[in-house]
Amino acid sequence: MRGLSLLAVCFLAGCQTLAPKVDEISREPVPAALPAEPPVPSPAQAPAPATEIASPAPAPEIKTMPVAMDWLKPGTWTELPGWKADDHKAAWPAWLQSCAVMQRQSAWREVCADAVRMTNPEPEQIRAYFLKRFIPYQIQQAEGGVEGLVTGYYEPLLRGSRSLTPKYRYPLRAPPDDLLVVDLGDLYPELRTLRLRGRIDGNKVVPYFTRGDIEAGRTPAPGREIAWVDDPVELFFLQVQGSGRIQLENGDQMRVGYAEHNGYPYRSIGKWLVERGELTLDKASMQGIKDWAREHPERLPELLATNPSYVFFRELPNQGGGPLGALGVPITPERSIAVDPRAIPLGAPVWLATTRPNSSEALNRLMLAQDTGGAIKGNVRADLFWGFGDDAGRLAGAMKQKGRMWLLLPRDYPLTGGGRNGL
Repeated sequence: MRGLSLLAVCFLAGCQTLAPKVDEISREPVPAALPAEPPVPSPAQAPAPATEIASPAPAPEIKTMPVAMDWLKPGTWTELPGWKADDHKAAWPAWLQSCAVMQRQSAWREVCADAVRMTNPEPEQIRAYFLKRFIPYQIQQAEGGVEGLVTGYYEPLLRGSRSLTPKYRYPLRAPPDDLLVVDLGDLYPELRTLRLRGRIDGNKVVPYFTRGDIEAGRTPAPGREIAWVDDPVELFFLQVQGSGRIQLENGDQMRVGYAEHNGYPYRSIGKWLVERGELTLDKASMQGIKDWAREHPERLPELLATNPSYVFFRELPNQGGGPLGALGVPITPERSIAVDPRAIPLGAPVWLATTRPNSSEALNRLMLAQDTGGAIKGNVRADLFWGFGDDAGRLAGAMKQKGRMWLLLPRDYPLTGGGRNGL
């Protein structure tokens, strides 16, 4: 593999960052991918609920190296819109979930230990905790502005079966045996956040099959179906969200989540419809695309094939809480966001100042950066997790707001350069 140039490797793999969520034209979340650090655990390895953490002491410590985050401007708590009005207690369980992972890092170890020792704190105690132990830093864009885009995502519910039937005939597939996945950071440290996905053809590595190939049955590897559903449009958007639930006819619910994908970058089907005059830009939302697809069933295969990216799933434990985010902990409705991990450490608390979907009503609250996103790029960029079901889906599909963000870092966080001294 080392004989390939970096350009050739990326050409074969369709190189992209390892992360989920929202296309900025159709607002369709790009399916989540596993991050390079930290890895998303298998269900058997998933962290215990934060309330079960007796002490962070047994966790092996990872030294946090000094970093320069020049896009951070030291601020004051009075600058945070609505800081005193937020119900900080609503965010506290999500913060403990972050600490279940972050307690291993030296920079977060003490603040997480202090949090775990607080038993059922009231909102004013939580505010005092952050005021004493953290410093707010306003996040700035690379070009210097402080406003960015805030979108939304959710966990959908589909109808399906564990067996193929005349009604349930659209499959969710597990990763096929011939899918090759290579962490490029093992070969080239400068590509630490990239992966190669492809297959072996003779003695060559070639791109894996496209969505069109897979759905048309033109792949040689046998299928590894884990479930079937009744609606190909809903299945497509399940792949877009990256996780969801399937309502089975016996009354049970099956939970599924992202396992892998075929290596192709996501292409917006909403943009494709707009470019061809099938939809106006204001109608190219998730609901607008669903409506168009149901009105033009004969053109559905053509539409879906314009996005070559294809997501493979795994079954997850059917337990309470949200789906696993890129941090490896369950994400919390209206308190977890997906961010660009190059700008914001995964797991960190973030103050988000934005407005509710299609509204000027303020939405200012403490959030946790617990997920990532392929289309979540930029310093001031967030994708807000609205929760499970149709109501959450309507909010997520309608959200495309301006927002500002402050990163809350422990007072002794090892910042160097502009992030510590101002810009």
